[in-house]
Amino acid sequence: MSVFHTLRISGSALTAERLRMDTIANNLANANSTRTEAGGPYQRQMPVFAARTRQQGSGQGFKGAGVRVTGIYQDPTPGRLVYDPEHPDADQDGYVHYPNVNIVTEMVDMISASRAYEANITVINSARNMAVKALEIGRG
Repeated sequence: MSVFHTLRISGSALTAERLRMDTIANNLANANSTRTEAGGPYQRQMPVFAARTRQQGSGQGFKGAGVRVTGIYQDPTPGRLVYDPEHPDADQDGYVHYPNVNIVTEMVDMISASRAYEANITVINSARNMAVKALEIGRG
């Protein structure tokens, strides 16, 4: 596996994890949004990733080529109901439908995405250092 292949794989992971962090930030920003353009409360969004593969020559199968985002899906879990008859978005019974965003879950996901991002930065730095050492050996 070449250094460039390693960089492409980790680069795809960095892009995916950045999108994951952006999605989490959007969920947190809308944790109390009771009204959207589509109507109803905000629905939590989740990015879905899949392995990116490339076919090897003559029967060697597939080789990993990174990660790709297959889409951003809305979490169908129902949100919470809060009794607040004074709220402008309260229903006829006085309940407000809030988003299905759980702050604790989002923060745990953010930590996980941040750690994955850091791990891929470490891979990129290690690959770069190996390439520099290989060039130094070649010169010597």
